[in-house]
Amino acid sequence: METPDNANEAPVPTKIAAQDWATASAEPQYRAAVVDLLGALAYGELAAFERLAEDAKLAPTLADKAELAKMASAEFQHFERLTERLTAIEVEPTGAMEPFARALDEFHRQTAPSDWLEGLVKAYVGDSIASDFYREVAARLDSDTRSLVLAVLDDTGHGNFAVEKVRAAIEADPRVGGRLALWARRLMGEALSQAQRVVADRDALSTMLVGGVADGFDLAEVGRMFSRITEAHTKRMAALGLAA
Repeated sequence: METPDNANEAPVPTKIAAQDWATASAEPQYRAAVVDLLGALAYGELAAFERLAEDAKLAPTLADKAELAKMASAEFQHFERLTERLTAIEVEPTGAMEPFARALDEFHRQTAPSDWLEGLVKAYVGDSIASDFYREVAARLDSDTRSLVLAVLDDTGHGNFAVEKVRAAIEADPRVGGRLALWARRLMGEALSQAQRVVADRDALSTMLVGGVADGFDLAEVGRMFSRITEAHTKRMAALGLAA
C-alpha cells in the first residue's frame, strides 16, 4: 500500500491511542473493533497479493512482470504479519477476515481492469484510498496495534512504478489520459462506497469511527477525514497526469 500525501494532517494520538494493547483491549467493544480492523486489513492484503499476481500476466515486459511479482510478495508478507497478530491475540484469522470477504470481492469484481494501464491505476488509486483510511483510523488505536497497522501500510513501491508507467503511456498517446481519468473517478466512487458499506455492517468498527470507544472522532471529524482522503486522491491524480 502507498504512503499518503496528507500523512502529516492526521489527528495526534490521545487517550486510547496513548495506551498499549494490554490496557486498551480490556474494553470489549474496543477489542472487537480492532479485531474487525485487522480482519479487514488482512483480507485486503491477501486480495492485493492475488490482484498483483493476476495483473502481472498483463505486463508488457518481463521486467514489468518481475516488478509486480515483487510487490505481490510484499503484500503477502503484510498479510502474514496481520494473521500472526490475530493468532497472538487469540483470534482465528479466517473468522476475522470472513465478514469482509464478500464486500472486497465484489469491489474487485466490479472494478476488474481491462488492460495493463487500468490495473496500474487501480492499484495506485484504490490501494492509496484504503491506506489513507486506515492511517486515519490508526491515529486512534492503541500504540501496539497502531505500530502494526502503519508497518503493513508501508509503501511497496507500486506508487512510483504506476506513476512512471502511466505518465509515459499518456505522453506516447494523450488520448489514453481521458479514458484513465474516467476509470480513476469510478474507482474513487466505488472504493468509498465499499468502505462505507463495510463500516455500516460492523457495529464495533462504526462506533470506533463516530465516537464511543474512539477518542474525539465525532461525525464532523468523519466528514473532515473523507475530505482529507478526497484531497489526497486529487493530488495523486495530478501525479498520474490525470484530471480528478
